[in-house]
Amino acid sequence: MNINILDTTLRDGEQTPGVSLTSQEKFRIATKLDEIGVNFIEAGSAITSEGERESIKEISAQGFNAEILSFSRPLNVDIDYCLDCDVDAVNLVVPTSDLHISDKLKISKDELLDLSNNAVDYCKDHGLIVELSAEDASRSDVDFLKNIYVNAIDHGADRICVCDTVGILTPDTSYDLFSKLNDVKVPISCHCHNDFGLAVANTLSAIKGGASEIHTTINGIGERAGNTSFEECVVSIDRLLPDFSTGIKINQIYDVSKLVARLTGVYIQPNKAIVGENAFAHESGIHSDGIIKNSATYEPMTPELVGRTRKFIIGKHMGTHGLNSRLKEIGLEVNESQLKQICDDIKDLADMGKTVTDVDLQVIADNVLEINHEDRIKLDEITIVSGNKVMPTASVKLIVDGEEILNAGVGIGPVDAAINAIKSLGMFKDIELIEYHVDSITGGTDAFIDVIIKLQKEDNVVSARGTEADIINASVKAYIAGVNRLLRD
Repeated sequence: MNINILDTTLRDGEQTPGVSLTSQEKFRIATKLDEIGVNFIEAGSAITSEGERESIKEISAQGFNAEILSFSRPLNVDIDYCLDCDVDAVNLVVPTSDLHISDKLKISKDELLDLSNNAVDYCKDHGLIVELSAEDASRSDVDFLKNIYVNAIDHGADRICVCDTVGILTPDTSYDLFSKLNDVKVPISCHCHNDFGLAVANTLSAIKGGASEIHTTINGIGERAGNTSFEECVVSIDRLLPDFSTGIKINQIYDVSKLVARLTGVYIQPNKAIVGENAFAHESGIHSDGIIKNSATYEPMTPELVGRTRKFIIGKHMGTHGLNSRLKEIGLEVNESQLKQICDDIKDLADMGKTVTDVDLQVIADNVLEINHEDRIKLDEITIVSGNKVMPTASVKLIVDGEEILNAGVGIGPVDAAINAIKSLGMFKDIELIEYHVDSITGGTDAFIDVIIKLQKEDNVVSARGTEADIINASVKAYIAGVNRLLRD
């Protein structure tokens, strides 16, 4: 059975606190949603503003395969604005719980029923497709809820939607509710919120209960704890519900996820299912070994299914199998003893609280592979003079090709002065410092400092690192290590 997707990233998703999309950004997201096969796109709420209406008009004018909707209250003024935007359909939202009817609208149930029916009539008289969404349906009297739906259908509503507005359904109650409503004569859809972290589970249960359409947002963004996550729901249907399908181009899910994250500025948590950066990342030695032998041992799906790639994370929990695989990926072949040494060095660094990056791995591996090389330059001594009214000055004693050399330099700070003291020697003149990065590995004023630099000589670029409690020593050691590598190359 096919499950249709109504994506409301551009309406409910944009209601995420702090998110406001421009017309161009909305257009880019809508274009991608249409490309990957979303059936219905709720482009916004036409009543909101002139800018919102211009955005909806632009999306409506593109001739997308997807049906374009606008949110609307059951009021003629809202519906007229929707008509001005040339949308195909309206998501006509009618509150149905006692709480909303009495405390928010302050009308009777009979008045609410008339309001709903009249709004449906007005939409149909003007040629609009109508999806009638019952707001707070999960806290509504089921008999009254069904009466609202039956009346709406009699007046021409094309689809109906159950909204779990404050996310209070559970998978069991979701299934029960949709089972009680699935005898209506039009498609029924599910709109869930994630206040208790159950939006995806409740949506899947709704499908089993009879829903043939689901409302989602990319990355699950939305008010409060957000909405049903598009990517989690679509992939779950594909992998876990064999009797259902969506027709979504699943291998493009990661692309649309990253697009929405970038344009909205809403950070994707690393451990988020499907699209989080850790979703297909492995550090544990046992896991990495299993994945290399057969990915199904520790992955329920291949990363390629959703447009991802697998990553082996470098850290203290890793084993040699995963490490060797990662080394091969960056073009390094090592023997067994070198592999063990690299692994030990990584664990030592990780034990200091340091997250080991690919740059770290490259530097550690290079150091191990080059352990038999004799460095041409060695630091023997460094002295720094710096103060409130003193220009930072450094003097260094280097051993270059076995010869002792003294030199001095000044700079805007002590690190700059120390590097300048070395750089002023003739053999360094063609070497350019192109990147300098500092991290504090541990906490406190006595923290270990990790300095990573990149140096370039002609077309050759190398990375090097220095780790010390003293930032000046760490910087100078990193610089000299990089220069030695360039000179060997």
